[in-house]
Amino acid sequence: MRDPSEAPIVEGLRRGEEAAFDRAYARYRTRLLSFLLRMSGRRDVAEDLFQETWIKLARHARGLQEDTDLAAWLFTVARNAWVSHRRWALLDVSRLVALDLEAPAREPDPDARADAARSVARLERALASLPAGSREVLILVGIEGFEQEQAAAILGITYAALRQRLARARAQLAERMEQGDGEEALA
Repeated sequence: MRDPSEAPIVEGLRRGEEAAFDRAYARYRTRLLSFLLRMSGRRDVAEDLFQETWIKLARHARGLQEDTDLAAWLFTVARNAWVSHRRWALLDVSRLVALDLEAPAREPDPDARADAARSVARLERALASLPAGSREVLILVGIEGFEQEQAAAILGITYAALRQRLARARAQLAERMEQGDGEEALA
């Protein structure tokens, strides 16, 4: 379902207006970077893919259709960039040997939010441990808030396939969360 407030942005992009690009960037930059960080687990990779996504928008803005769902378009481009990167990374043995996953720096949490911070960290660990296909569907629907139809379009799958993948991913996440609870109880 397309957000009607995107129409002026899309129209401006089609006309080549720099201000429209700036509005699109302001509107989606945080969500796109967050999505790519969660998918890749590496800030450097996420930032590269993030830039690639915006460069593609700049190159293809004039060719957008009037009814383009800009959020879905951007997330599709970002996801495709991630999939392409992952394919190349698997072929590049030197990258496999030099994998050095960096965790984003976190500020110390106030005491009042310590429990919530631990829960979020546990959820992020469980999410990161899922297969990429499960992780991406949960991020798109559960974190980024896309409707299931939009998420299916972004992933290039049918609505029925998305529902199956989402159900499976939710079950996997619940299992990982339970495993995490058991490990914390032993610690």
